[in-house]
Amino acid sequence: MARTVVVSGGGTGIGRAVARRFAADGDQVVVIGRRAEVLERAAKEIGGTALRADLSEPADVERVRDELAERFGGIDVLVNNAGGNVERHGDGGGDVAARWTGNFRANVLTAVLPTEALRDLLNPSGRVVFLTSIAALRGSGGSSYGPMKAALHPYSGDLAAALGPRGITVNVVAPGFIDDTEFFGGTLEEERRAMLVGQTHTGRAGTPQDVAETVHWLASPGAGHITAQIIQVNGGAERGR
Repeated sequence: MARTVVVSGGGTGIGRAVARRFAADGDQVVVIGRRAEVLERAAKEIGGTALRADLSEPADVERVRDELAERFGGIDVLVNNAGGNVERHGDGGGDVAARWTGNFRANVLTAVLPTEALRDLLNPSGRVVFLTSIAALRGSGGSSYGPMKAALHPYSGDLAAALGPRGITVNVVAPGFIDDTEFFGGTLEEERRAMLVGQTHTGRAGTPQDVAETVHWLASPGAGHITAQIIQVNGGAERGR
């Protein structure tokens, strides 16, 4: 039976791979993000629906909730993938408050606001998956990105306890270095890339498909007794810096 799957940040990279994986099962997939053209292209590719919204803005989130409720009634899977490091791309400005606030909006609010708005639309036996980062577990070199991603870990645990009686599971997927995404914005030097790959036990970078398969499994009936967990997809890199 086809499910309704909502993927934030579903226009590119990991989010797009996640959306494509669910669509391959015949699920009705809704991709949400800020860039209309990118979203429309992704939605057309998978035969899904695109909703443009800034998920750090409460008004946009409420509009998305209303549209989803009207179109689908309930949802089965919510994948909170939207985010990014505003410090890496220079969007946070020069002062500490601006950088930390920027990453709070980009990585915490974009996950918490839609989750809180949509939690009552989740069908029984629904699934919630948060995408965080290896940086949430070992830091991000002085950036606010790691701490902001880490904030979602205890939140997901509390949410798992609250939604568990409805048969809904809540888990986190924390990727390591993933090739073919916009995260590094084309700025990753080859020496840095070789170092990141060298930290893995598998001798390779991760791919968006690696993450998508993990998210898809967590949303499957077979993972129905797995909740409040943090699943690392990093080739073992978290254990060796």
